Amino acid sequence: MKNSILFPIALMFIVAISNAQIPNAGFETWTFMTGYNNPDSWSTLNDMTSPTSTYTCMKGTPGNPGTSYLKLVSKNITGMGVMPGIATSGTLDQSTFAPLTGFAYNIRPASLIGTWQHMISGTSQGFIDVQLTRWDNGMQMRMPVASAHYVLSGMAMSWTSFTIPLTYVDGNYPDSCMITLSSSGSAPTANDYLYVDNLAFTGSVTGIAENQINANISIYPNPTLDNLLLDLSSLKDKTVSLQVLDISSRLVLSINNFNIEANKSIDVSTLPKGNYILNVLTSEGMINRNFIRQ
Repeated sequence: MKNSILFPIALMFIVAISNAQIPNAGFETWTFMTGYNNPDSWSTLNDMTSPTSTYTCMKGTPGNPGTSYLKLVSKNITGMGVMPGIATSGTLDQSTFAPLTGFAYNIRPASLIGTWQHMISGTSQGFIDVQLTRWDNGMQMRMPVASAHYVLSGMAMSWTSFTIPLTYVDGNYPDSCMITLSSSGSAPTANDYLYVDNLAFTGSVTGIAENQINANISIYPNPTLDNLLLDLSSLKDKTVSLQVLDISSRLVLSINNFNIEANKSIDVSTLPKGNYILNVLTSEGMINRNFIRQ
């Protein structure tokens, strides 16, 4: 009887530990392709640019510490223009460069840490992006739990430690994590670079962000085709700001000075079909609601 009780507990512990790690976080394991290497458990643009024998993701050596590190460099690719050096922990959309899937992760960390070197040649800054999400059976959609989007500034010409705090918008535990590393922003410049090694999560968080408030607001219909009706009558403010984010936490719609007495809806008809987050920014804090654009 004792062993039958301990076995499932031990199994649960092993599963929890395996779901709490960033795959190939030190970039020590790589798969050799024809003429280039790809970091295991990470997606890059190398497969797309391989016909030109030019690669924006390379294996750097030695690591710090370890034998290797991730080397992302934006490069001018024949017939493609300047392509950013991108790596995402899962599946990467080769046309939009956005992450499609991540890895199993069920912990609520406070920050992402690691070491890096970076330099931007133009004005398009590279970034590190983290998204923790969970599947909601009731809503039948993926819900945001926490995120971080750190835009690179200045330069780090030698290995330097970094800490990027996560902002939580949900008190539940995540089940998935996506990490995206990019040497450039939306307008990449050749020779922008970002080197990364020894990624890890640290600390723990309970509850939600301090700027989150509870308020009895409603949005409908949900799902919606064109207009999203808002009932914000319970708010103390008469004017708020609205933000609509897609499931990757990219800002797709922003409305400042929204008068809640004069306006009762927002037009979302131009948004692609999918799941979105509405942030309502007030003087007391932020409220978010999820909706679906059909």
